[in-house]
Amino acid sequence: MKLLPVIFKRQLVSYFSAPVTYLSTAVFLTAATAFGFHTSQLLEQSSVDLYGFFQLHPWLYLLLIPFLAIQFWADEPNAGAMNFLKTLPVTCFEIVIGKFLAAWVVSGIALLLTFPIVITVNYLGNPDNTVIASQYLASWLLAGSYLSAGCLICTLTNHRTVTFSVTLCLLLAAGGLSSILDAIEHQAPIWLIDRILSLSPSTRFDAIGQGVFALQDSVYFISMIVAFLAAAIIALNARNG
Repeated sequence: MKLLPVIFKRQLVSYFSAPVTYLSTAVFLTAATAFGFHTSQLLEQSSVDLYGFFQLHPWLYLLLIPFLAIQFWADEPNAGAMNFLKTLPVTCFEIVIGKFLAAWVVSGIALLLTFPIVITVNYLGNPDNTVIASQYLASWLLAGSYLSAGCLICTLTNHRTVTFSVTLCLLLAAGGLSSILDAIEHQAPIWLIDRILSLSPSTRFDAIGQGVFALQDSVYFISMIVAFLAAAIIALNARNG
């Protein structure tokens, strides 16, 4: 655990040194602001809230998370990154957790940069800021679960294009799972569809996003993060032989 802070700081510096981080964050913020004001209809409704804004986050993260995921190993030598890591006195646990935490912090910063919309909502009315805080927490947990999946993918391949593509597909599948199940609801048992929906990140996120801050939903996201990171550590250990 001694070198975990070193890995974390090194990865954080790598993110802030990469133009793609700023570009993807700018695109994420632009889309979040534009679609957030449109879907929330802040200027048209008497009661103001950010439910419509947060509903978009599973889709908005398509513009950010894959670009953060492909940078997990960007600061390592282009050739033989795994062989290079073998020469360092660090454990696979420290490498995976340090890199993940750095990416999660960057996603959290990008999320906090959407805060002007909260100021606007408070200017226009009297929203429940406790609900808004729970929605932000839910969004950050969702980002963490997506990033942990991306971290696992990175340990399975050295190709950034593959990492980007697979991560993007996973996010698309997670975000559109309810629509897919709606299309096949007549071909599958209702209990099976309900069970799958209960395991969907989007379903859990919607529950928290509506202000229903159930402990089991938070535990769900944390468990998902832990599971993906544990798998990433196992995969990295296997590759390092």
